[in-house]
Amino acid sequence: MRYLSSGESHGPKLTVILDGYPAGVSIDPSFVQKELTRRKVGYGRGKRMLIEDDRVNFTSGLRFSETTGSPICMEIENKDFCNWKDIMDPFASYSDKKAVYKPRPGHADLSGLIKYERRDIRDILERASARETALKVAVGALSKILLSNFDIKVYSWVWQIGGVGLNWSDELLQLLNKKRDVKMLHNMAEKNDLRIPIKDRKSVYEKIDFAKKEGDSLGGVFTVVVKGVPIGLGSHIQYDKKLDYKLAGNLMSIPAVKAVSIGGGFFSSQLTGKNFHDAIFINKSGIFRKTNYAGGIEGGISNGEDIVITCFMKPIPTLLTPLPSIDFKHGKSSEAVYERSDITAVPACSVVAEAVAAFTIADAFTDKFGKDTLQEIKRNFNSYRKILNKIWKKFT
Repeated sequence: MRYLSSGESHGPKLTVILDGYPAGVSIDPSFVQKELTRRKVGYGRGKRMLIEDDRVNFTSGLRFSETTGSPICMEIENKDFCNWKDIMDPFASYSDKKAVYKPRPGHADLSGLIKYERRDIRDILERASARETALKVAVGALSKILLSNFDIKVYSWVWQIGGVGLNWSDELLQLLNKKRDVKMLHNMAEKNDLRIPIKDRKSVYEKIDFAKKEGDSLGGVFTVVVKGVPIGLGSHIQYDKKLDYKLAGNLMSIPAVKAVSIGGGFFSSQLTGKNFHDAIFINKSGIFRKTNYAGGIEGGISNGEDIVITCFMKPIPTLLTPLPSIDFKHGKSSEAVYERSDITAVPACSVVAEAVAAFTIADAFTDKFGKDTLQEIKRNFNSYRKILNKIWKKFT
């Protein structure tokens, strides 16, 4: 499976084409819409989320609510385009109205301006905007629908925003030692606009309010867990077949994500082999582990445990109180430009990460069990489970 997206933040629309999605999958558009609505949530989001309704429009790949095997095209209209038409219409006459000459530290502005030899940073920032993540969520929603046929579920929650919330390292250790209920954490997170699974969130709200008052922004930490992934996705044969390589790379493609840890990756240099590696046991249900420091992946291959991924999101680079920069138009020092933005988008980023993880697992799953039709995949998957059951019986 692969997808190609297009569109700018304030352009007419966003478009994505998903190729390699199997035929015969029933699609509920309301579920896709629900996932897009989840991306809009979050205390500290900007006014843009009040403008856009992110209604998805399917233009190909479906008939009678079922996939046909041909590329699936989805479009999301930018409602704000009507306010930017004279600037962002593909054939509008050039105007320096709303042109940007002062790059923001931490954004693609400076590097993109030089790389593509543009005179206006807007040519870069419009595409580099996190607005594109709406398409990642749409693709992820279809991936979740496919995976649900095999009882594979994706969960996420936020640990901290701006260093406030839960102690992510302590909580993650508890999770890897299987002392925390993944579904419960996710459900608690879904009930609040910070997506943090705690009842007392006052200090987090205060942190965000203070950042807004100071013209600053905040990053954070969140974890994504994929449950029900069978043994055998990915491969040790080549670097680009490794499942952790694909997950880490795809998650790092989300704007503002600066670090990704699989399982207990951030603790791996601190622990001894006896304390880090997950001992193998077997019972009538099959092979299992009492801990999950590997995060469900060993040697680039899924091992049957939960896939656990922790992501670290940097503060958003657009600041109400801009950092020092330069003015390309006048050739002098200046402050960076300010574009309408969020104070923090960590809750939304965790939802985007769910979608990216779902797509990555769905891609690996179809690579293992078939790509053409849902029925083909089910046949191959059921045959594989029978083989695994024969292996388990040798030990029981």
